[in-house]
Amino acid sequence: MAASAKRSDKLKRLVAVQRHIEKMAEHELAATTRHRAEINQSMEEVIEAIGSMEPVHRQFSQHYAERFGRLTTKERQLAGVQQIQEMKVLKERTKGDRLEENMKEARDHEDREAADNSIYELIEITLGVQLIK
Repeated sequence: MAASAKRSDKLKRLVAVQRHIEKMAEHELAATTRHRAEINQSMEEVIEAIGSMEPVHRQFSQHYAERFGRLTTKERQLAGVQQIQEMKVLKERTKGDRLEENMKEARDHEDREAADNSIYELIEITLGVQLIK
């Protein structure tokens, strides 16, 4: 039983580590999502400046167009990164769920083994008492 108990304890530690990895992946995804939102906000501001009729903005229209191009490229790159991070979060969550299921199965096996052992001990005690009489 000691080896089985160790197995569930090891799996419990692995589950904790896996959940931590999952949280880290979620934080990375959240940071990327925030960054994309900031870039989208910047893109909207550049579009407003390009469409503005104020003379100061017309002088910088070429600069705004270049900036918009850079922001668009960065947004596309971050969209790809975000997609990869979403898949990573899902993969890490699935790993954690599987480890948790294995831990529960190991714990159930240990509980059944302990119950079986206690029944065997009870039978041995009962038989020992009967032999003494």
